[in-house]
Amino acid sequence: MSNSLLYQMAKPFLFKMDPEAAHHLIVDGMGTAAKIPGMSSLLSAVWGTKASPELAVDLFGLHFNHPVGLAAGLDKNAKAVAGLSSVGLSFMEVGTVTPLGQAGNEQPRLFRLPPDEALINRMGFNNDGADAMAERLAKLPRRRIPLAVNIGKNKLTPNENAADDYRTCVRKLFPYGDFFVVNISSPNTPDLRALQHGDELRNLLDAVKDEMKHQAEKHGELPKPILVKIAPDNSEEQLAYMAEAIQLSGMSGIIATNTTVSRDGLTHKSAGEIGGLSGRPLTRRSTEIIRSLYKITNGKLPIIGSGGIFTADDAYEKIRAGASLVEVYTAMIYKGPGLLKEIHGGLLKRLKQDGFNRITQAVGADHR
Repeated sequence: MSNSLLYQMAKPFLFKMDPEAAHHLIVDGMGTAAKIPGMSSLLSAVWGTKASPELAVDLFGLHFNHPVGLAAGLDKNAKAVAGLSSVGLSFMEVGTVTPLGQAGNEQPRLFRLPPDEALINRMGFNNDGADAMAERLAKLPRRRIPLAVNIGKNKLTPNENAADDYRTCVRKLFPYGDFFVVNISSPNTPDLRALQHGDELRNLLDAVKDEMKHQAEKHGELPKPILVKIAPDNSEEQLAYMAEAIQLSGMSGIIATNTTVSRDGLTHKSAGEIGGLSGRPLTRRSTEIIRSLYKITNGKLPIIGSGGIFTADDAYEKIRAGASLVEVYTAMIYKGPGLLKEIHGGLLKRLKQDGFNRITQAVGADHR
């Protein structure tokens, strides 16, 4: 039985459930499955992708078997790292994690929009907190794929003290992440997006950088790469300013983009729900942002493309626009992990068609 068929059979059952209950069922299930001896190998055999040197990417001092990873938000508490590391992803983000655990916003707060192939969420950084995540990650025998820790601030922390929250997350989780992502772009924490602009951004990034340096010295390691995740709802002018601040702070890259507050072209009755929209409606906008950022930074600042990747074409388009790596999330909910093999095979085909030997040659190809 093909792996995509396996998921398609389970999907009607999952889609009858409350979206958040289905989410927990999958994440907890993956977490439990990985604890069963031999299960990781089985998951790998069913869903895994074969290493193809043409698709390998070396970036931030890390090796990625291919360009497709998992965006933050699916495994908020790092419960399913071992399981998700076995289904064909080349890297994954956990989080967003905050220093203290918090319940997030009131339920319901996650909505499926099937005709739009989209999700709206207003989760509000619900998570168990940095200590609980550190404890879970400490128990992992090893990291099979590069792991990024996505960090945020607690809801009750005022923006003027936000830097302390991000520092705390770096301090508590430094040993367990291969790179870190500063999330200042979720629309579901009041005023969080204000941290993307002005001196707030510079001050915040300088604080995170400083804490990273401090932790690296303390652990006798090199500082780990830090990326910044930005919103799709920024003007060209704001993007230019952000890119400059991110570069001047010595960050390693940008993740473009988070969810959008726009509701253009939606047909589903849940379209009016408040929160961040992800999935198909974001495909074009996130690619445009990647294109702009690549141009603004002359291709000197690595970009991870995220937003509405459902096919190999979607992924390849973001790569040609300037993304070195890409991330999926909503498409995994609609299509299942078989999506990864599909993108993997499709990228190999597109490389050949364009006469490239390696995926890295396609990065930013539209600008040349």
